[in-house]
Amino acid sequence: MNRKNTARAALAALPFLLALAAALILFATRRDRLPAQLASHFVGNGRADDYAGRTSYVVVTTVLLLGTGALWALMAARGGFHGRAYNRVVACGYAVAAFLGYLMAVVLLVNVDASQDAQGRAQDVSFPMWQLAAALGAAALAFGLGLVLTALGPVPEEPPSDGTARGSAGGERIALAAGEVAGWARSTGNRWLLPAAALTCAGGVVLLFTVGWSAAVPALLIGLLLLAFARPNVAVDRRGITVSGMLPWPRVRVPLDRIETAASRDIRPLAEYGGWGYRIRPGRTGVMIRSGEGIVARLAEGRDFAVTVDDSATAAALLNTLIDQRRTEH
Repeated sequence: MNRKNTARAALAALPFLLALAAALILFATRRDRLPAQLASHFVGNGRADDYAGRTSYVVVTTVLLLGTGALWALMAARGGFHGRAYNRVVACGYAVAAFLGYLMAVVLLVNVDASQDAQGRAQDVSFPMWQLAAALGAAALAFGLGLVLTALGPVPEEPPSDGTARGSAGGERIALAAGEVAGWARSTGNRWLLPAAALTCAGGVVLLFTVGWSAAVPALLIGLLLLAFARPNVAVDRRGITVSGMLPWPRVRVPLDRIETAASRDIRPLAEYGGWGYRIRPGRTGVMIRSGEGIVARLAEGRDFAVTVDDSATAAALLNTLIDQRRTEH
């Protein structure tokens, strides 16, 4: 990471670090006035219906703010955002940090000096719902601050186009004899995906013992889904493009008769698709596992389908050959 990217990552991570520092200072200065079990979850009328230990509060707050901050720093430094898009991404991070930090602080403060029952759980604690509006107000102010700070520094500019086509009928082909059948398959992956899946599953286990099933089940399901697609397989044959994980389902298939042409090019998931995973954007869909080269198929209805995978030039050339054969047969 060069100096400019480091500065962008630091600017994006700053609000999350400040929010975490404020939360930890609040906790340290009021620790002796907190019950053993803090009211941590509230229903629509503001009354508490679940509890968490003081250590759990610190762990959850730290993981939430540091994890989200790391994601925003990565997007700012490596996401390929330019101009106003970069400013908005960083400013949104400031808004998210303010919103989360405000809510975590309020949860702590409403527990200060609360009475305890025999199990050490806070009693007569409520979360006023107007605090959600206040949190949104803090987020709006932080968003404006983020826009100002990004405007004061250099903004990444859009790199000049390299002229690479998104796909054309004159793309590369693979020579196949009459009646010859060919297929292509390759596994792809992201070095961070497997650790992220493992950490998500581990977080689900921690939540199971600290918060309960309601919080643990979503984390465990997401972790298992990430594990299933930690090393997805991409196949190209006469059926079209198929992207599958370690399990029979879910899978993504684009039939050959829907594809007009295919090409290989570099793809920036964050800038072009808004993130990783199965992405849906106006005029395009795709399976984004990592940044870098990938297959981009222009579909009959005018949309694009893309998947990031190595050796995508071979896959695109084979797709174009199979499309030619289909047209000849019909």
